[in-house]
Amino acid sequence: MNVQRPSTLFAVALVAGTLSFSIVDAQTQAPAPPAPAAAGQGPGAPGAGPGRAGGAGGGPIVIGEPAPVPAVVAIPRPTEAERAAVNATVQSFINTNQSPTAPLLKKFESLLMLQPARLNVAATFTQTAQRRGPRHEGFVEIARQGNIDLLLHGDSITDWWLQPDNKPMFDKYFGHIRTANFAIAGDTTQGVLWGLRNGEGQGYQPKAVMVMIGTNNSGAFTAPEIAEGVGAVVLEMRRNFPTAKILMLAIFPRSVPGDPVRDKIAEVNRIISRLDDQQNVFYMDIGDKFLDQRGYFLADTFRPDNLHPVVKGYEIWGEAVSSTLAGWLK
Repeated sequence: MNVQRPSTLFAVALVAGTLSFSIVDAQTQAPAPPAPAAAGQGPGAPGAGPGRAGGAGGGPIVIGEPAPVPAVVAIPRPTEAERAAVNATVQSFINTNQSPTAPLLKKFESLLMLQPARLNVAATFTQTAQRRGPRHEGFVEIARQGNIDLLLHGDSITDWWLQPDNKPMFDKYFGHIRTANFAIAGDTTQGVLWGLRNGEGQGYQPKAVMVMIGTNNSGAFTAPEIAEGVGAVVLEMRRNFPTAKILMLAIFPRSVPGDPVRDKIAEVNRIISRLDDQQNVFYMDIGDKFLDQRGYFLADTFRPDNLHPVVKGYEIWGEAVSSTLAGWLK
């Protein structure tokens, strides 16, 4: 278990076979629409529409402390001594190189040097706008009451199981289970981490958890950074719910084939699949069930935004996970 600190890494192959990394750090916060009434329990009132979120404003976002990250998804980060040693070797190689590529090595020298590691915000306990206000407070109260066998967690894709059109699918697959849905539209790995550490992960011991998170990190973070955030969420869930089985869903595909975000999500999923230990954490990728042979969404399964399922999509989702969850909830 490693506490990781940063950020975005590009691997650059040196002529001599050395790898170096350049780091980029950025984040954008989703705006916080007006907060609906607190919800979260299976039979609870669904939210309004695409803008539904849980935030209540309240000033700027303050980045929280780093979260532990499982070693299997941790980004390699050199110590200062290691960075100095590598950079000295690279510098010497560039300065003494007499090959035809010497001008290019000099031109891209800054890209070949290891840069200082910076904080990966996706793997921090950060109170996002979504985790402020009535919805978070409602989740904490539900957690205190206990009696939860199945916890659903994530962002809008999970949150919207309880929208009016989708609620019949929720009732079909989860209505007979004591279920809490603590997902909030627009949230990120860091927001889920904060919620779990601040009341949403205490007071109850679910038998099973179904989580999918990370798509809202895709605009500001690299795939390895997002994977670290997902890994930190899973690790926090293991800490809070040591006897629960966690169904970690691959992030659903979004957009269309050829869009770089589709490829980024696929890379995240390849990395987080390593978290599957077949004991407490189980990785499941059902993304292909929504796509045709060309990689486009099947008719009537997703909204025109190519991001959020509609009723038929939730039906496919529920059918895909129901037998696994039922086995754990006996």
